[in-house]
Amino acid sequence: MSSEDIRLTAGDAEVIVQPGNGGRVGGLRVGGVELLRQGERFGCFPMVPWCGRIRDGRFRDGVTVHQMPLNNPPHAIHGTVREGVWRTARVTGDEAVITYDLVEPWPYPGRVTQVVALAEDALTLTMSVETYDSSFPAQIGWHPWFNRNLGQEDAQLDFSPAWQEERGEDHLPTGNRLDPKPGPWDDCFGMPGGVDVTLTWPGQLELKVASREEWVVVYDEQEAAVCVEPQTGPPNGLNTLPRLVTPLEPLEAATTWTWRRL
Repeated sequence: MSSEDIRLTAGDAEVIVQPGNGGRVGGLRVGGVELLRQGERFGCFPMVPWCGRIRDGRFRDGVTVHQMPLNNPPHAIHGTVREGVWRTARVTGDEAVITYDLVEPWPYPGRVTQVVALAEDALTLTMSVETYDSSFPAQIGWHPWFNRNLGQEDAQLDFSPAWQEERGEDHLPTGNRLDPKPGPWDDCFGMPGGVDVTLTWPGQLELKVASREEWVVVYDEQEAAVCVEPQTGPPNGLNTLPRLVTPLEPLEAATTWTWRRL
């Protein structure tokens, strides 16, 4: 049940999993080149039990209104599990299973399980939220910080969303859908056929972020990194498009990153 860092390898790929730092993937090296921005708050962290911002930190479940801490005033952002210490359930050479039991300030008991599976040319992250108690709304997502530059040219982004969520002055979707606009972005997009976004570092590497989920937030307003965040619903989704976790039906999602040398 250790929370120490875990090292996975497959071919010339190496992943560092950090149960003690919010269950994040702390590093992904391919051929000795680090693809993720380094630092305690970077890498790739899980967003559970919600993704992005909740308006004023409040969400409704039936007649009950719950208040989450305003860690991104005036909103609450990116869930609670990235601040917690996860437990290691199982490790092999190329796969790790880690778990986190939901605690306050989240008002419902539940367990999050994340499986990190590495292949020579791909990393698959799978997450589930389950409960043996009362049902509750939740979301699952991942927030990777890909290095914008691997030492040569900046990464290029390529994706074809069906729409872009209009972003209000409060950074939350207004409910209107727009034709996708050029970046830079801190925006949510709809991809009904599943998330499919390609990052290309010219002359070096191409990496495809894929998921069966149909929502992705792209954040490339920082100089150092580009974020491509597949998730089960839009920001403020606990209020606008909640997914329900029940004792009979957990919430599950996955994303796979596949790469090839150029």
